[in-house]
Amino acid sequence: MKSAAGLTLALLIFLTLLALLPATVFAEPLPAITIGIGQTGNQPPPSTLMQILLIMTVLSVAPAILLMTTAFIRLAVVLSFLRQAMGTQQMPPNQIIIGLSLFLTFFIMSPVFNQINDQAVQPYLNQKIDQKQALTLAVEPMRQFMFSQTTESELTLLMEISGHPDPAGIDEVPTMTLIPAFMLSELKRAFEIGFMIYIPFLVIDMIVASVLMSMGMMMLPPIIISLPFKLLLFVLVDGWTLIIGSLVQSFHVF
Repeated sequence: MKSAAGLTLALLIFLTLLALLPATVFAEPLPAITIGIGQTGNQPPPSTLMQILLIMTVLSVAPAILLMTTAFIRLAVVLSFLRQAMGTQQMPPNQIIIGLSLFLTFFIMSPVFNQINDQAVQPYLNQKIDQKQALTLAVEPMRQFMFSQTTESELTLLMEISGHPDPAGIDEVPTMTLIPAFMLSELKRAFEIGFMIYIPFLVIDMIVASVLMSMGMMMLPPIIISLPFKLLLFVLVDGWTLIIGSLVQSFHVF
């Protein structure tokens, strides 16, 4: 059961990544490749080599494609802002921030992945639909998620830059235009949340600096005194629960 579940998850992610690519990449099926010893005259044509190179390139950037089209951007940026606002330098470490962001991404995206599995992966495994239909069905939930998180200003900007006419509906927006608009929207929203996180810690720094100035202790760095107070405040208000809960609830997953 575990091996079957792992195979299904791997195929689900692979189909999702393939679905985010332009349709022209898969316009023609890959020809069969045979490898033999001593054969010199049956080398694949250049077009075959280019297709193989393209597929290998896609597989090498697959993790980046998966992370940039999900909730990972907002989570990682906000958690990085939180660490800088507290002034704890490398605590928590980058590995913990990336790991927490990754698992929260799978938690948030689970409805989307389940929908892809139900309408694309399982019918494809059961040979009810072909590869082209599976790719078309797999990309729709991802597009719906990105549309739900993309603001109109970023999408309009990218449509103008790409030279496309005003679309009559979301179905006419190309996926390669939607992805950068979604990334810009996520960065904008993450910076807005980061600004709100900075405010209480900035107030503590200002109070500590004012007290030190009034006491004539100008040579003492305020960060040394304010850091314990910021950590105490963060623990007393149960900061991790508030930050993570607000982040997860900020996503509108259908």
